[in-house]
Amino acid sequence: MTTPTSAANTPRYILMHDNDNVAIVVNDGGLAAGAVFPNGLTLLEAVPQGHKVALRDLAKGDRVIRYNVTIGFAAKDLPAGSWLAEHNVEMPAARELEGLPIATIKPPPMDPLEGYTFQGFRNPDGSVGTRNILAITTTVQCVSGVVEFAVERIKSELLPKYPNVDDVVGLEHTYGCGVAIDAPGAPIPIRTIRNIALNPNFGGQAMVVSLGCEKLQPTRLFPKGSIPIQNAGGADPGLVCLQDAQHVGFMSMIDSIMKQAERNLAELNKRQRETVPASELVVGVQCGGSDAFSGVTANPAVGFATDLLVRAGATVMFSEVTEVRDGIDQLTSRATTPEVAEAMIREMAWYDAYLTRGGVDRSANTTPGNKKGGLSNIVEKAMGSIVKSGSSPISGVLSPGEKLTQKGLIYAATPASDFICGTLQLAAGMNLHVFTTGRGTPYGLAEVPVIKVATRNDLANRWHDLMDINAGRIASGEATIADVGWELFQMLLDVASGKETWAEKWKLHNALVLFNPAPVT
Repeated sequence: MTTPTSAANTPRYILMHDNDNVAIVVNDGGLAAGAVFPNGLTLLEAVPQGHKVALRDLAKGDRVIRYNVTIGFAAKDLPAGSWLAEHNVEMPAARELEGLPIATIKPPPMDPLEGYTFQGFRNPDGSVGTRNILAITTTVQCVSGVVEFAVERIKSELLPKYPNVDDVVGLEHTYGCGVAIDAPGAPIPIRTIRNIALNPNFGGQAMVVSLGCEKLQPTRLFPKGSIPIQNAGGADPGLVCLQDAQHVGFMSMIDSIMKQAERNLAELNKRQRETVPASELVVGVQCGGSDAFSGVTANPAVGFATDLLVRAGATVMFSEVTEVRDGIDQLTSRATTPEVAEAMIREMAWYDAYLTRGGVDRSANTTPGNKKGGLSNIVEKAMGSIVKSGSSPISGVLSPGEKLTQKGLIYAATPASDFICGTLQLAAGMNLHVFTTGRGTPYGLAEVPVIKVATRNDLANRWHDLMDINAGRIASGEATIADVGWELFQMLLDVASGKETWAEKWKLHNALVLFNPAPVT
């Protein structure tokens, strides 16, 4: 990545690769027609910040190259200095899923990163939480209102009595009844609901609230002997069934939930933080509200931190099938084994079939905000998204709702929708989350800390109480990718340890994730 100059008042662009024939405008507010770059290139028209400018003459049909990748073709003759946007860049066809490079990149092993620790909650199953939270999950959508009411009372009346417990969250969803519970694909939402309740931040003490007549019975959601309905030593399951004869009226139901919650809170309150190695981190990385700077500043810095985490023995998940499909060759080539590569191809093939069934073009992925931020199409967006994964080999693949069983860099197949992606990473066992954004989004999760990374100085300044790290300093020349990557790595350790300065901010901008089932196969 190169910038001709770092002077704030001088027209500037960022070139990602020497072979590129377009670059993006850096200046806040964009540049007017007639602006002259230090190398003599003159803009023929006004170009907004983050949007592409032609560095040389392009004839109709010529390849438009960014990241040393063909992101499209010129829809008409475009002289040097022209603005390239969605309307004059034709999107290329998707890469075929046959004949891909399979496990061809064999990088030399990176030196282990030793000696880094954080203060976490060790669980009986060996996992480690970064927070100590009482979760109340449901078997069916019919009880969501009851649980929501109970959670508010638990927070106000019970939680203050248990200072070691961070929060109480309701894991409501829209599943459980009125569906074909044995239909093909039904295991996906069922295992997702189950595995979220088993997240390390809940310490094996999640409660379950059931209606009683639903198709998704508690014993099906949590088979005999599994946590959490056997979480009280097996003698006093953490299960409340609203249709039980003992309940006489609404407040009787609430009282039962409150009584069970107090027992679980007492158990959670016994947990204490202890020093654990950084290898116990399970970090999910995601981007939303992306712009052209996502692949220049924030996501490369996250990729740098990803490599540090993998070197430290930790687990990192990157996701979003819709946003990596057009870079599948970059991923299969980094697979540790042919089996891992084939698993990624299988997830992409499912997505292709899903689009075909719905009669939808993949170009629909790029949102109006993405385009306003300079991303012309999904190919360009994919290139910027993939760099969150760093350069480590990809050692495993998870289908939606599955739980992690290994460490390293993992591809967790999810849709790109922010909350659905976060939900599925929660189910996989993530205990810390990194979210990058260029356009801005107040996204957050109540179940796990979310570190927000801004791609641009303007966003970081305007949303100062929602952004945790400003990667825009990379574009303005104030910091390097490595600088911000190391800053993020250290912040991950601090946040995982529950450092008070950050914990208060977490309370400010978290938002309860509502489970939405991922598309089923």
